[in-house]
Amino acid sequence: MSKRPVIGIIGNSYLINDNYPVHAGGRMNSDAVACVAGGMPLIVPSDPRFVSVNELLEACDGFLLTGGRPNVHPEEYGETPTEAHGAFDRARDAITLPLVRACIERGQPVLGICRGFQEVNVALGGTLHPEIRDLPGRDNHRMPPDGTLEEKFALRHVVRFTRGGVFHRLMGAQEVMTNTLHGQGVVRPGQGIVIDGYAPDETPEALYVEGARGFALAVQWHPEWNAANDPVSRPLFIAFGEAARAWASGRSNPALQSA
Repeated sequence: MSKRPVIGIIGNSYLINDNYPVHAGGRMNSDAVACVAGGMPLIVPSDPRFVSVNELLEACDGFLLTGGRPNVHPEEYGETPTEAHGAFDRARDAITLPLVRACIERGQPVLGICRGFQEVNVALGGTLHPEIRDLPGRDNHRMPPDGTLEEKFALRHVVRFTRGGVFHRLMGAQEVMTNTLHGQGVVRPGQGIVIDGYAPDETPEALYVEGARGFALAVQWHPEWNAANDPVSRPLFIAFGEAARAWASGRSNPALQSA
């Protein structure tokens, strides 16, 4: 069996029983990385007190920027925090934002999910809106407050990709169905950010980094849910895994955005 590429899964700060602090990663992230991307999942304690960006770049072959309840601090994109911005995790900001920039520069594979989608945008100079549902004509994209996990992660809306674009080619379809579990969203794209997919209310849902030397894609939905069986999630994680294997072997890293 060939050695699997190491995929750093960005961990979130969490309290077990509202008391015991941990760095945690959803099991569905590890499942998607191991069983679909074919990588070895490694949860990262996302805090500069414990790890540095340079150490992570050397230890891992690719990075999965996970979703998380805390939001990117608005000071990172030049705005003042308000109650609408919700909770923050400045330690994670301190790791992920420079990590994104380093991966883009090196060509090291990075896949952003939900908060990770927003982190990629902010890392490259973009901005976010604290509550998408408050914008005129926008829908409520937040997680349903009640129900089972199956109900919370159920497919809820179409995402429309740019014809002939990166995601259209990757998915083999211009329109797909996705779940939606986010409150914030991209307002102004960062440098090199190309919005390649939109929800019906024109909320940005898929992006890539134009000119990136390697795999640099992100989505606003949660493809880690049911990744092995979902026809949208599976090709995304397979492509991510292929890029990580190429990086690990020293070959030229596939850059879908320039294909």
